[in-house]
Amino acid sequence: MFYREAGQFKTSYQADGQIFPLRQDRIALAATLLVALFALPCWASPYALAAILTPFLIFSLAALGLNILTGYCGQLSLGSAAFMAVGAFATYNFMARLPGMPILLAFALGGLCAALVGIAFGLPSLRVRGFYLAAATLATQFFVLWCLSKIPYLSNNSASGVITAQPIVILGYRFDTPAAKYLLVLGIVALLALLAKNMIRSNTGRAWMAVRDMDMAAEVIGFRPLRTKLLAFAVSSFYCGVAGALYAYAYLGTVEPEAYNLELSLRILFMIIIGGLGSVLGSFLGAAFIVLLPIALNILAHALALPGGVASNLEQMAFGALIVFFLIVEPHGLARLWQIGKEKLRLWPFPR
Repeated sequence: MFYREAGQFKTSYQADGQIFPLRQDRIALAATLLVALFALPCWASPYALAAILTPFLIFSLAALGLNILTGYCGQLSLGSAAFMAVGAFATYNFMARLPGMPILLAFALGGLCAALVGIAFGLPSLRVRGFYLAAATLATQFFVLWCLSKIPYLSNNSASGVITAQPIVILGYRFDTPAAKYLLVLGIVALLALLAKNMIRSNTGRAWMAVRDMDMAAEVIGFRPLRTKLLAFAVSSFYCGVAGALYAYAYLGTVEPEAYNLELSLRILFMIIIGGLGSVLGSFLGAAFIVLLPIALNILAHALALPGGVASNLEQMAFGALIVFFLIVEPHGLARLWQIGKEKLRLWPFPR
């Protein structure tokens, strides 16, 4: 069937139902993947691959998980780092207690363990919402970290709780260089992001958005809030669990509860607020912004020769100011600004 683009829509229903209906989006995605797969591993320095690009991808996956729960289903959570910790420690225990298990399977099982914990702590969402639900998930953060620190079995009887992660070996190939770890993380994140994009377009995603907009009306028209909310908690926790396992194995190299503190949960929340709630692209934009902002601020502080006290607090001040700015000026975040710019570019030189 032949069709032509008309504005932002297509004249073919089949074409408009594609995951990426606009040709510009498909070209941009293909170009981004080509650069990420071939250009960056060859040209980027080992420091950039290990300290910037790999954590950016991991945080993007965690932000995507939280965005599924908060942006698409409307359930506020402050326990993302706790679910990441569950995924990391579960992966470590599967690898340690079941020798010979493929590490990709251990990552998936770690995500499933995080999903089970997410379902258990998502039960309060059936009775409470808003601030009270945030408080319940905040309790999850402290409870999970307490268990991981105080129960020796979960840390393989390690008194300190700091454990060296097992090496990443897949089909006999050892992923021990920054480029290899980056490519592994890139493949996992790209696959899960594509699955999330497709899931959001399905009946499951429509149920999430219906509950987010008005749960009572959604129940009246046939959606089940109980199953819908718990499924959102499960999927969100699974994504955070896989991100936590990658954070421990591909970035830190250790499995320790202190790495998954409340500050990490707040950073992930800042990512989706700045990037854009209810947007897959916003999760990546917010993660890139949060990862690159401290680097830019450090360069600025050294260039201006700021005092040590000011430089150390500059990052926190910038985060707070940006949160207020986006909540007031553009609540939909960077993803909305990108969409506006893209539409203006597509309509240029013919204004509306």
